[in-house]
Amino acid sequence: MGNLPKQMEFADMDAIEQMIRESSLSKNSMSYQIMNKIGESPLSRTSSRRKPNLIKRTVLVASAAAVLGAGVIGTGFVSPVMADALKKIPMFGTLFEGTSEKSVQAAIEQGIVSEPNQSVTYDGITLTVANLLYDGTRLSFILDREGVDLPNTTSPYINEDSKIIGKPDNEYIKSRKIPEKDQKKGYIKMPTILANGQKVDFSEGSFGDYPKKGNAYIVELTKDLKLPDQFELTIQANVTGVKETFEFKIPVNIDNKALVLKPEASKSDGQFSYTVKQLDLSPVSTRLVLDSKGQVPNSLEQTGDYSASMVYYEIVDDQGNVLNPSRFEYFNSKPKTEYHIDQLFSPFDGTPKTITIKPFTLTVNTKDWSVVGQGKNSLGDKTYLKDLELTIPVKQ
Repeated sequence: MGNLPKQMEFADMDAIEQMIRESSLSKNSMSYQIMNKIGESPLSRTSSRRKPNLIKRTVLVASAAAVLGAGVIGTGFVSPVMADALKKIPMFGTLFEGTSEKSVQAAIEQGIVSEPNQSVTYDGITLTVANLLYDGTRLSFILDREGVDLPNTTSPYINEDSKIIGKPDNEYIKSRKIPEKDQKKGYIKMPTILANGQKVDFSEGSFGDYPKKGNAYIVELTKDLKLPDQFELTIQANVTGVKETFEFKIPVNIDNKALVLKPEASKSDGQFSYTVKQLDLSPVSTRLVLDSKGQVPNSLEQTGDYSASMVYYEIVDDQGNVLNPSRFEYFNSKPKTEYHIDQLFSPFDGTPKTITIKPFTLTVNTKDWSVVGQGKNSLGDKTYLKDLELTIPVKQ
């Protein structure tokens, strides 16, 4: 992967490969077990967290993606409502999940989303910045690739000077540690992203193939961005087999950042409690940030071989409209007693008067951590924790 420091660390993949071979669980459930095994956190595509080490986490998950294949990484539940919404958004359905045409139009007018359509061609390969989003809390863009016929866009190769932890002679490591002169031409390495000439700082982001669009590479920086309303965005991307760097300079100018609420509102049942730290409202997304602590409540059905999952959260406006999560991650393990949640949802249609947080759990079988009721059109059987519901007034 390009533009990475020389001191890179790779975990031994033997345990992960063995777990895949021995597993009898569904592909969807297994993918999250592997994700949690790697990073102890839900990740999608080629994901990165800078806690404690952005680059290490990026490469670990990229390695898992190569073992599992594109069909497993990136799986997750997409509701019928969200799928329908995606179909209704011309040209924007690949980037703005869960948004309506009205919301996207508002985002365009405010400068939050755009189609730069900047292209650079070197050695027969063209990269184009197709879609761009910045709403004050989230920066996303898509690179379209032309001129080469490869199954994926993300570079599968490991730098020759990378530091290896575990077994350096691991077959997976050796198969990916290919000299640059022998690498297949056309894979996109991890881009460098600058704002006004300075590297963009963030704590979590995703880089990699975007399966909803062929020959597309997506970057999403989703947490702890500290960028101004106006800046020049520079994207520097390298491609295997091409000496030149593909560079794009795009002016970013938004009229209104996301509405940021910091209610510090809490709810407790005596054993379990949570505090809503922040809610970000923009035309293209809603962000919920909260901390929870304590033992997860169990219902009568969640006893014996069955137990409650971790606590999940629905967001509902004053008209009863429920927001859709951009992703829904299953945690196939016993719930922890502390969580920090930072999750994106679909946007509100306008600014609500109040926002209600509705906690719920799923029922899981502790023998294999499968979710009761999970199916193509269902996350699973939900148990709502009504005593823990919290309504927050929206003050602009």
